[in-house]
Amino acid sequence: MTALLEVERLQVRFGATAAVRGASLSVAPGETHCLVGESGCGKSVTALAVMNLLARGGGRQAERLAFEGEDLLKLSERGMARLRGNAMAMIFQEPMTSLNPAYTVGSQMTEVLRRHKGASQRVAIDRAADLLARVGITAPGLRLGQFPHQLSGGLRQRVMIAMALMCEPRLLIADEPTTALDVTVQAQILRLLAGLQRDLGLGLLLITHDLGVVARVATRVSVMYAGEVVERAPTAELFANPRHPYTQGLLRCVPVPGKIRRDQPLGAIRGTVPRIGAGFAGCAFRERCDFADETCQRTIPRRSMGAAHDYLCRLPA
Repeated sequence: MTALLEVERLQVRFGATAAVRGASLSVAPGETHCLVGESGCGKSVTALAVMNLLARGGGRQAERLAFEGEDLLKLSERGMARLRGNAMAMIFQEPMTSLNPAYTVGSQMTEVLRRHKGASQRVAIDRAADLLARVGITAPGLRLGQFPHQLSGGLRQRVMIAMALMCEPRLLIADEPTTALDVTVQAQILRLLAGLQRDLGLGLLLITHDLGVVARVATRVSVMYAGEVVERAPTAELFANPRHPYTQGLLRCVPVPGKIRRDQPLGAIRGTVPRIGAGFAGCAFRERCDFADETCQRTIPRRSMGAAHDYLCRLPA
């Protein structure tokens, strides 16, 4: 199956800091590809680089960065604006600040359809109200006339999802869509995304640090650390046979009902994610790894566990 999104050897720099270092991943139609890792590992920067929405001072390079075969690196800003919000859309990480406080929900949602599809105001309003209802918002007509500050965090997140779907994109990037939401709302949002993906057949790149979410919804998983994809595999394979020490550490931090007693401490990964500068060599995880030795300061090989599972480590398969 031809991939919707292809990312090969993506690099993103902010001055001397390497935020993303050779990350590769792909998303197929109808697939949920989860990008996981701690905060500061480069997940959101990867998504922003794909959308060409990096903050000022950020630069991106890649061997290949393509959407439906079209080279995104060669597109002008006008060309990217044609795709953003239309064929490819993004749900941003923080619903509290992603909506413009000066405009109503309706004006922000209808702008997307009117700009990309040339729809009339009446058609755009009807489409917006229909999508608000589909994402579980009651009285959608009333909500369209409200400002963001009049909505709760959960409602704003649903509005962001509805806005991203206004033009029926083929690729949806969801950057931690359940962050800062209570458990009940988290479950509702995940069910909503799964249902919309099933109904519309869109490809979903889901960014999260919650492995419980990954286990529930992902088709494939890419584990990111210090700007690198250190392991990637089908979901069941990753949970059954994690190979990279970082992946193993993340899984030890997850409570498993029936296997971990209430008085038993959870696993933990010591230290923090390092800031990688120019000239860095070797494994970025070595200072936190129980298996590190002097060889980890040199170039680390990417080892294969089969066609769909590989990891970046000196430890043999």
